[in-house]
Amino acid sequence: MNVKIYHNPRCGKSRQTLQLLQERGIQPEIIEYLKNPPSTSELAAILSLLNLGPRGLMRNKEAEYKALGLDNPALTDAELLNAMVNAPKLIERPIVLAHGKAAIGRPPEAVLAILSL
Repeated sequence: MNVKIYHNPRCGKSRQTLQLLQERGIQPEIIEYLKNPPSTSELAAILSLLNLGPRGLMRNKEAEYKALGLDNPALTDAELLNAMVNAPKLIERPIVLAHGKAAIGRPPEAVLAILSL
């Protein structure tokens, strides 16, 4: 099974989600998205799988959110995607991809639904 996790090793929920996968014998491809942020097209594809708009995947309590004025409702989806790519700390975590599906590991058990066919 090809499983990817967009992971932040400093985040407790991200570590718990990774551990949950590993306890089930799954060794996912680990993408430390703070070091290797997804491209705008990758992020758009993830949002499509999650059935979310960009704001649904943004951490709006991060200092960057306010500093960049991302609470402005006039911003386009493209502008929000670019903000997340340029400041990946804004991306909610962890995100797990498996079987052409995606889930946010909040709580970590939320990813279990996409692991079976």
